[in-house]
Amino acid sequence: MRQMSLTPELVALCHREEADPGPDPSWTELKDEDFRALALRLAGEADEGPLWVFAYGSLIWKPEFESVEQRLATAFGWHRSFCLDMVRWRGSAAQPGLMMALERGGRCNGVIYRLPEGEKPAQIERLLRREISDHESVASVRWLPVHSAHGALRSLGFWVGVKGRGTSLSQPLDRVASILARACGHIGSAAEYLYNTVSHLEAFGIHDRNLWRLQELVADEVRAIHGRPADEGGAPRQEQPSTA
Repeated sequence: MRQMSLTPELVALCHREEADPGPDPSWTELKDEDFRALALRLAGEADEGPLWVFAYGSLIWKPEFESVEQRLATAFGWHRSFCLDMVRWRGSAAQPGLMMALERGGRCNGVIYRLPEGEKPAQIERLLRREISDHESVASVRWLPVHSAHGALRSLGFWVGVKGRGTSLSQPLDRVASILARACGHIGSAAEYLYNTVSHLEAFGIHDRNLWRLQELVADEVRAIHGRPADEGGAPRQEQPSTA
């Protein structure tokens, strides 16, 4: 496997303790009945057969759901993009961060997971509660056509085609790298999120050229911030930063 420039030691330098500011009251929180209604609608739109979920970022390395099969798959017309503004989770009001979504254009190689046979609305509702919390994010949940070695199918995708408030689309990589090298929230740093994503993609045999270049740029930024020479990752912390 390729040697990443962004090492666990450099990632550890980005970690700091941050308080959870709680939900932003200007966003409209989803209630239990909203989750149930959305899950029923999506289940009604699903194809016959098993439920598949498309993972391109954190769902690959921390799915938090049970699956019975996984396959490599490609979503055409989409690409990974650090375009979600974060002032919570992996960012703060003082140092906002970015997290990934799927933005229009290109192709995205990822992993599809087949969930166990069961009631689709209940399975979908559990996924919704992991991924979204407000009405403004509902439009980012959709069924995606994907292609695998076994043929085409539709899978459930999250944070797809985001736009409007809370997004910063089509930013240059050097600008994204500057943000990711500095942002940290109560669940961990943005650099950790990038490291986990790239390393797990590589483990699946998926090489995303943009993310690979981005982790190199973030490694350079972290070294510059902390005064580390180019051939030194930095001293590891005694305790590993949390993941999500």
